[in-house]
Amino acid sequence: MRGEYSDIMDSEDIEVELFIQGMFFKYGYDFRDYSRAHMKRRIKNRLVLSDFDNISQMQHRMLTDELYFKSLLPGFSINVTNMFRDPEFFAYIRNEIIPILKTYPKVKIWHAGCSTGEEVYSMAIMLIEEGIYDRCTIYATDFNESILKVASQGIFGLDKVKEYTTNYINSKGKKDFFDYYTEKGSVAIMNQSLKKNIIFSQHNLVIDQVFGEMQIIICRNVFIYFNNQLQEKVTHLFYQSLCRGGILCLGSEETIKSLKARDEFEVYEEKQKIYRKKLSDRNYR
Repeated sequence: MRGEYSDIMDSEDIEVELFIQGMFFKYGYDFRDYSRAHMKRRIKNRLVLSDFDNISQMQHRMLTDELYFKSLLPGFSINVTNMFRDPEFFAYIRNEIIPILKTYPKVKIWHAGCSTGEEVYSMAIMLIEEGIYDRCTIYATDFNESILKVASQGIFGLDKVKEYTTNYINSKGKKDFFDYYTEKGSVAIMNQSLKKNIIFSQHNLVIDQVFGEMQIIICRNVFIYFNNQLQEKVTHLFYQSLCRGGILCLGSEETIKSLKARDEFEVYEEKQKIYRKKLSDRNYR
């Protein structure tokens, strides 16, 4: 049995396990190596919003009604994000990592698990201000198609703009944040110029393969929802997807844990959880 349980499981845990297995075998969406606490919380949240008495009833509907399954899927996405989230991280990228990117004639950046896209647009803004956006391509991916659609639109609530502006200033932004969006009613619409080198694409870290040869991969606050086995698998996927000496950025509460991954990456900046693919040919493929 995969997961994080002892040999004896209570009835609700069994229902959760069967629900996760059902999604995989019926629709191919693999959450089996996600944190069980995370999945149980998400499934129970959906149950509260439903007319079902228990998870088993909801599972039966999910297995027999694909449209219902698709309505459930967004609830399992990890959508906690923000423009210039953790400003100190973005300031470090601006001051220490972008100078490295400037040494490449072409730059490929992968935002894995991009959610609704706020950090993708943040990166585009920094690249514009540092004068290298024209030779960069940003690949913004998520497994959730509906979330990707939101990200590609670049439309955010005006109620969030004050926080975004503060983050931008604290990340050492060089202009007025207002320069990058227009107001329309209750929303802020990001400028089209930010989107010109962004490719939004569906990609599932759990089951999909290598995603090009990148100079930098940003996957922040996603690993915390994976168990150790899946973290190791995805870390190796990133290793294979990076050029030699490429940069991997994780979230503030995340780290590279496995011995195999430590043999593939070296710590570049411990506080910001930034790693570098080792230059040695021993691990390069």
